[in-house]
Amino acid sequence: MECLRQMRADETTLGQLRAWLSDAQLPEDGRLPPERELADRFGVKRAELRKALAVMEGEGRLRRHVGKGTFLAKEDPADVPTDAAIIAHRTSPPEAMQARIIVEPEIARLAALKATSAQIGEMKELCLQMRHAKTWGEYEHLDWRFHNLLAEASGNNLLLEIQRLVNGVRRAVVWGHLAKRPIGPSPDYHSFDEHDAIVEAIASRDRRGAADAMRRHLNSTASTMLDD
Repeated sequence: MECLRQMRADETTLGQLRAWLSDAQLPEDGRLPPERELADRFGVKRAELRKALAVMEGEGRLRRHVGKGTFLAKEDPADVPTDAAIIAHRTSPPEAMQARIIVEPEIARLAALKATSAQIGEMKELCLQMRHAKTWGEYEHLDWRFHNLLAEASGNNLLLEIQRLVNGVRRAVVWGHLAKRPIGPSPDYHSFDEHDAIVEAIASRDRRGAADAMRRHLNSTASTMLDD
């Protein structure tokens, strides 16, 4: 009964947020008010508000940036390079995975050295949200954000741009190839534990461990792709 009441409360908060966003006069950059202000506006706890924000972020309606705030999502060339769609047309899934295996372990290695505590906290939150994703679309968006966040945490602007391009191409190529027979990922989906292992190594400042964990994750994804 308590669980049912909580679900209804979460749905109510989500409905309030959706309704408010449809009428809100946000600033030009689309930035939402601080969480505390929104929670007071809706008469809910910040934890309840964060659940609603996470749902809408999973739907691609919102974007959260550590240290900057929460924004309405919109097409942003800085997030998905315009060249990504063009490159995707002539890139095979194995080629996309090869590029990831070259680039992303080194990004994870640098993230273990340079990630801030706020970035590590956001990584952990994204891992938790992915475990609760109800659809593949929701999971895909969170997974895309997770891998971009690792690049941000590397502290290397050139690697960040390279990762955004690679991530944009693989989103079009690899995700379109992987079989998605269920509505969403199963509770034992292999990437959950693999993502956790990457974040654990980064939080421990274990550079080799982070690179190895990322490599295992990508090899597992490549194996799943071949099996499909």
